[in-house]
Amino acid sequence: MRATLYFLCYTLLASTGISYAQQPYNQNFASDVAVPEGFRTNRSSYSAIMDVLEPDRPEVTEAQLQELRRVPLEVIFSAIGEYRLNYATGFSNTRPGERLVGRALTMRFLPPRPDLTRAANVLAEEGNWDRRYYARAAEEARPGDIVVAELGGSEGHNLFGDMGATGIQMRGAAGVVIDGGMRDLTGLQDDRFEGFPVLHKFSDPHTTSWLGVEYNAPVRIGGVTVLPGDIVVGDDGGVFFFPPELLGRVLEYAATVETREAFQLELLQNRQFRFRDIYPLAPALQQELDRQQND
Repeated sequence: MRATLYFLCYTLLASTGISYAQQPYNQNFASDVAVPEGFRTNRSSYSAIMDVLEPDRPEVTEAQLQELRRVPLEVIFSAIGEYRLNYATGFSNTRPGERLVGRALTMRFLPPRPDLTRAANVLAEEGNWDRRYYARAAEEARPGDIVVAELGGSEGHNLFGDMGATGIQMRGAAGVVIDGGMRDLTGLQDDRFEGFPVLHKFSDPHTTSWLGVEYNAPVRIGGVTVLPGDIVVGDDGGVFFFPPELLGRVLEYAATVETREAFQLELLQNRQFRFRDIYPLAPALQQELDRQQND
């Protein structure tokens, strides 16, 4: 039996041309690529992933964001295809009923330890930024940005209080999403934060101690991935994150839905057709809608 197994192994190796002598176990790999110039002092964290994706991500205009504010999340869900599962839930909203719409300015935090603290201080000094990344956002955020912070979820830590939020708000940012906590809940519910909702997992009195380790780089919020510059649309129920290249499709689809639903509502109010023929539109009624749009 053993001789038979040896023969089969020899036959298999011979037929495939494999020779252990020709394929050493310890292979030599090419050295890593050169570190990008200005890597350590770059105002944004360097991300190889974003280096690949950035050229194909279009600039989003304020006019597009204004139009998106009118689009229901249910319509967005239907329009974004494979990204419809990129939806994070479980947040509380400091401004119940108010929506978040903007571009993601991402940041990731880790619990402190002495060597990490030392490295964070060195990089902050070299780059002339504040190691408290919410403070960086209070100096660098653009109008229409939404700060998206990965902070350990419900078991994590606080991002900021009302003073940090005020600094970010004064930059023209549209709000904040924290996969973690915040402090000063009463202050953040004040009327001066109208139009600046903060979605968060919890609130407590602790001051911020976690360290910012990546700024404007990919982060995880709940169970979904968020990339810098993603479109952010959220309300009390949850938040969608999707690439900016899908925004045109979303707005076009929303216009189609708005026209169709106005036509359906008119048919319902006229009471001339059965509900089943109106929702969804029966072929003859769809043809009538198409005719009206083409006139």
